[in-house]
Amino acid sequence: MPALANKTYFNYGGQGPLPSPSLAAISYAFATIQELGPFSDNVWPYVNRTVSGLRQRLAAWFGVDAARVAFTENVTSGCVLPLWGLPWQAGDELLVSDAEHYGVVAALEELARRHQLRITSLAVADLASDATTTAAVVGQRLEAALTSRTRLVVLSHLLWNTGQLMPIAAVAAQLAGHPRHPWLLVDGAQSLGSVPVAEAAAAADIYACTGHKWCCGPEGLGAVALSERLLAESSPTLIGWRTLAHDGPGAGGYHQDARRFEVATSCTPLFAGLNHSLQLLEAEGEAEARLLAIRERSVQLWEGLQRLAGVRTLLEVPPPAGLVSFTMAGPTGDPMDPAAIVKKLGDQGTWLRTLESPACIRACTHLVSTADEVERLLAQLIQLSVGWKKAL
Repeated sequence: MPALANKTYFNYGGQGPLPSPSLAAISYAFATIQELGPFSDNVWPYVNRTVSGLRQRLAAWFGVDAARVAFTENVTSGCVLPLWGLPWQAGDELLVSDAEHYGVVAALEELARRHQLRITSLAVADLASDATTTAAVVGQRLEAALTSRTRLVVLSHLLWNTGQLMPIAAVAAQLAGHPRHPWLLVDGAQSLGSVPVAEAAAAADIYACTGHKWCCGPEGLGAVALSERLLAESSPTLIGWRTLAHDGPGAGGYHQDARRFEVATSCTPLFAGLNHSLQLLEAEGEAEARLLAIRERSVQLWEGLQRLAGVRTLLEVPPPAGLVSFTMAGPTGDPMDPAAIVKKLGDQGTWLRTLESPACIRACTHLVSTADEVERLLAQLIQLSVGWKKAL
């Protein structure tokens, strides 16, 4: 990973660095397409093999049939395109967790405005305990928040701000017992490549992911797993030649599978790059084994933060995956500016990020994160705290 050569990187939840073999796969795909002749009869078998190969690989990761997988540009389009094709009725309620990304929330607000829907809230951002307690509380709060008008529940698999893991399969089972069986939309931006996703993706109606975060693939390519019932009920919203089952004038007719939510031309070399990144991850072991390696470093960081004066982690227990969010306070108890801390760390070659809601610092550990890097970050945070004291 060339991007890791001159820095200590903890921003995998924003964008994962692209491995050199994946970059080489992208370059090779570009060259191959040019050699075969772009938009020639010779190029289509290669393009189709590249796209279908990645579709099959992602279907295995999702635990679903390949016919349920559609390609998108990113998580947001994976959420929005099938969502806007559902048969909404005025007065339907959208139950949205209070820890969703603002990009998805903005799309939901516009959907509600256009169709006269009502948005209600499911509180999960405050959940800071262990998995068993979290699952029980989510179930209780969900039961209390559901009404006879609830038509959709929106919940991330791994919360992008706190790092808490949501019990998606249990939520899906609970919704199946509701009289209206609300659809379940899951933002998987922080889960694909970091935690096992098959059980959750197979249970959700819309499970949208991207390849450029924890998968360490190229930006501009994502995927969404769709349930059979959503495929039966939702119509495409953006329509292009890839939406159609057949080419040609008057051919008409959408694909009956998830491809109806694909629109038009995509960059084929990106498929080759993401496919190679996924293969590299698979070579590191099964999903559970990879998660254990990720957690070894995140737990090391979380435990180290517990020993630093003025630091508070958002989770009260070691993180279930690789996201570690925390705040820092000065000796008087006044909060230290997260942006200033991240800036100073960046000046030292260590890269984290700030979040606005809640205002905090987020560090992400991945398979390639080392124990020495975690200790270096902890030492830098101590130095910043000491410097803050001297400034006072």
